Amino acid sequence: MARSSPLTRDEFGLFRALQTRWADNDMYGHMNNVVHYGLFDTAINGWLIEQGLLDPLEGDMVGLVVETGCSYFSELAFPDRVTAGIRIGHLGRSSVRYEIALFGNEKEVAAAQGHFVHVYVDRTSRRPRPLPAEWRRVLEDFLR
Repeated sequence: MARSSPLTRDEFGLFRALQTRWADNDMYGHMNNVVHYGLFDTAINGWLIEQGLLDPLEGDMVGLVVETGCSYFSELAFPDRVTAGIRIGHLGRSSVRYEIALFGNEKEVAAAQGHFVHVYVDRTSRRPRPLPAEWRRVLEDFLR
C-alpha cells in the first residue's frame, strides 16, 4: 500500500480553528492518535450545525459513520493550535465523504489527514434518506 503525501492548506476552501487540550497528550508527549478522529468530528459537525444543516438533538436526520481513515505525518501536542481544513470528496444520494486535514499552528503542510463517510439516515428508522436540496447547495461549494 502506497503512503499518501500530506496535503497543503491551499487544497482546502473551508477552515475551522481548533485547540488541543492538556488531556490530548499521551505518555509519549504527543497527541494520541484517537484524538485526531475527535477533531475531525468536531470540525465537521460544528460546521454543519453552524450552517443550520444539522440539529444533533432534535433533527429528523442524523449522519452515521460507515467508513473512516487517517494518515499521520508529524506530531501535534498540547498546547498547539490546530486548523482543520475540510473539503467534500464525494457527494452521493444519502452520503458524504468529508476529507479533513489537521494543520499544526501556522504550518502549511498537514500533520494528519483523513476522511469520514457519513450516511444520512432517518433518526428513528435508521434508513438512508436523500440529502435535502439545501444540504446539496451548501456541500457542493466544497466539492473537490
